[in-house]
Amino acid sequence: MKKVIFISAGPGDPDLITIKAINHLKKSEVVLVDRLVSPEIVNKYLNPRRKIIYVGKYNDMHNKKEKKSFFTHTQKSINHLMVYHALKGRYVVRLKGGDVSIFSNIMDELMELKKYDISYEIIPGVTAAIGASAYTGIPLTARGYASSVRFVTLHNPNSIDKNQWNEFMETKDTLVFYMCVHKLYHIMDKLMMNKRNLYTDKLIAIVEQATTPMQKVYTSTLYNFKDMIKKEKKFLSPSLVIFGKIVNLYSYFKWNYRSNFLDKKNYFIY
Repeated sequence: MKKVIFISAGPGDPDLITIKAINHLKKSEVVLVDRLVSPEIVNKYLNPRRKIIYVGKYNDMHNKKEKKSFFTHTQKSINHLMVYHALKGRYVVRLKGGDVSIFSNIMDELMELKKYDISYEIIPGVTAAIGASAYTGIPLTARGYASSVRFVTLHNPNSIDKNQWNEFMETKDTLVFYMCVHKLYHIMDKLMMNKRNLYTDKLIAIVEQATTPMQKVYTSTLYNFKDMIKKEKKFLSPSLVIFGKIVNLYSYFKWNYRSNFLDKKNYFIY
């Protein structure tokens, strides 16, 4: 077929995958699977005669035990595997956590496919921010609270300068910080550069392992943030931060998301 299907697995709850994605997985012959994809998706929806290649990246592993237990790849080797199997005419699926177009290095992989004139299809899905918003009851936009939302990656903290951090404090937008579990102090230090920011009506929500049975939510003001960090010294990956006036609604609209998993025997533990 000489084609690669990019499929979004969603943020954790395996039921959030789309029907279109499932239809492609059932026909797959080779599936390249990211680290944060639920095993239930792999076990339930893939063609039983398919070849599975786990391609977690070394930089995504946050502890030595995980690095030893999960076979790791560089982006170059992932690109090579995609091209190799596609040129062999196999039904290749690239299965990524969250949504494939949000902070997922999809551009590198698309450029490699175009280099070899390999066609592709992109199946959208639920990104972590949307999943976390829904499963915490925190609407990312709401009249009187926020009319816009921004997704920000902190993979490289130095990419955001002082003026941008000041603008983050002034904006009425809801901010969602991805890939930040190990950079929480950095985020808070930047937001609190101006001491008057400590008394803002905006709140922080740290959502740990969103949409899974292990989901936890921690909320705080900027003023009390360091006290919260002392109580919860380590937040598990993946975690993201929602910051804005909208977080005030969490206490009103949070719901029992764990009821979704009562009948599940094989959910993903990060």
